[in-house]
Amino acid sequence: MRHRLGTVAVAAMIALATGAAAKGLATRDLTGVSQAAAAALGSGFEAKAEPQRATLFCTDCAGAPVVDILIGRQADGTEERVRSGTTSIADLQQICRARSPRCTVTALGVAPAVGWVSGYLLGDRAGATAIIIRDGDLLTVRSLAQDPASARQAIDRLLPLIRTRIIGP
Repeated sequence: MRHRLGTVAVAAMIALATGAAAKGLATRDLTGVSQAAAAALGSGFEAKAEPQRATLFCTDCAGAPVVDILIGRQADGTEERVRSGTTSIADLQQICRARSPRCTVTALGVAPAVGWVSGYLLGDRAGATAIIIRDGDLLTVRSLAQDPASARQAIDRLLPLIRTRIIGP
């Protein structure tokens, strides 16, 4: 019995240590950052927020841009493959170009998370999607705008807020 209790105690300590090391995103509730995100995007942007999703939109802006920020999970090994270099940005771009020949993929500096952003055409509009993964927590930022530069600019404007308030130290 004593041996069995010792085994259970050691297993519990390992589980606690593993949980402490894998902290994920600093927040999993976007309601507290949605107004700051709208302000970061500029005048005219409004926010509609739920804990796992914030939608930012500007009906009076040129092209009526829309940005969705979503929190989920991505525990399929992608984070480890990107972090180790097994899956490179070039590999991700090849996957993206299989869907859309003009797709571009660039790395995002979001340490301690890993991330990249893809840019693509979507009919007469353009999109940019940032994928950020930390300890299996997934942050997806999708921007739809009138042109590729505007779609990417929305993500770039949100990055300081994302780094400090969503990804964390």
